[in-house]
Amino acid sequence: MLEEDLLYVLALQCVKGIGDVSAKKLISHCGSAKNVFKEKRSLLEKINGIGTLTVKNLFDSTNLKEAEKELNYIRKNNISTLYFLDKEYPEKLKHCLDAPILLFKEGNINFKNQPIISVVGTRKITSYGRDFCENLIHDLKQYNPIIVSGFAYGVDICAHKAALKNKLQTIGVLAHGLEDVYPKIHKKYINEIHKNGGFLTEFWHDNSIYRENFLKRNRIVAGISDATIIIESAEKGGSLVTADIANSYNRDVFAVPGRTTDVYSKGCNALIRSNKAAILTSAEDVIEMLNWELKNENPKVIQKQLFVELTEIEEHVYDFLLQNGKELLDIISVNCQLPIHQTTSVLFNLEMKGVVKPLPGKLFEAV
Repeated sequence: MLEEDLLYVLALQCVKGIGDVSAKKLISHCGSAKNVFKEKRSLLEKINGIGTLTVKNLFDSTNLKEAEKELNYIRKNNISTLYFLDKEYPEKLKHCLDAPILLFKEGNINFKNQPIISVVGTRKITSYGRDFCENLIHDLKQYNPIIVSGFAYGVDICAHKAALKNKLQTIGVLAHGLEDVYPKIHKKYINEIHKNGGFLTEFWHDNSIYRENFLKRNRIVAGISDATIIIESAEKGGSLVTADIANSYNRDVFAVPGRTTDVYSKGCNALIRSNKAAILTSAEDVIEMLNWELKNENPKVIQKQLFVELTEIEEHVYDFLLQNGKELLDIISVNCQLPIHQTTSVLFNLEMKGVVKPLPGKLFEAV
């Protein structure tokens, strides 16, 4: 991403009243974050969900000044950024409408061709939970999953350490900027995680640690992965929020059952009882439900044949889907440089011709 483009994305994040969903609307309508700031106010005010006050805030001169400060920090500290329209942005997270438009990354994270699971739970992990977590990650090792968690006490740090022990990538999703470490006692794990994984956050480097940040962080933990696993939880807790978010994203959720008298099994038992999570008794449950298969050294080569005539625009959209896999309607519109109404019409024609299929959540995929 060019520095100028990044500057305007950062500036858009500064605007009071604009969150990730409305930011994506503006970018989709205008074509880029930079174009948002160049667009006429009268036209911006006509966008659904974007009011006069928001547009007024958009043109506050302090937005670009604050963005320049953050850009200088990024440049000085060699921070990597992941923009939601970039190929490098986590694929699963890209399909969540409220996902951050920008992530900051440290370490050696490689998302390609690896399953991703999030492992979360209580900060007051018991010996039962610790043993289960360690054994689970060891038994999943042959499938080479990336282990995601929140770098907090208890289950989180247990999952990170188990991943490192088994030489698996692990990602800590932070509820603060990269300049901070929370909890401080976990600072000793940072270098090792950087070597085989890293950290992601949506927060600027000097953002303070607020309670609500942890809840925002949970949607990234849930959205980035194929499935979320709850090891232990009391009747209330952040991990149950993460489970609810994962369910809202139509992702698989697993919970480890425990005795009815155990305080830190009550949350998991409730998830299973209410059918919000599948029961998890061993690694086999994850492997079977997610249909994981060990890589075949000699996979079959399937030759795809198409005998369908496409218009130039249809071919453009179809080629984009072939190269990028499942994509959101808004993302297709922006990347193919077509207005939403025309993109919808083209996708419908491609569906009728049997070369594109619609998926839940305004997703589309080439077939």
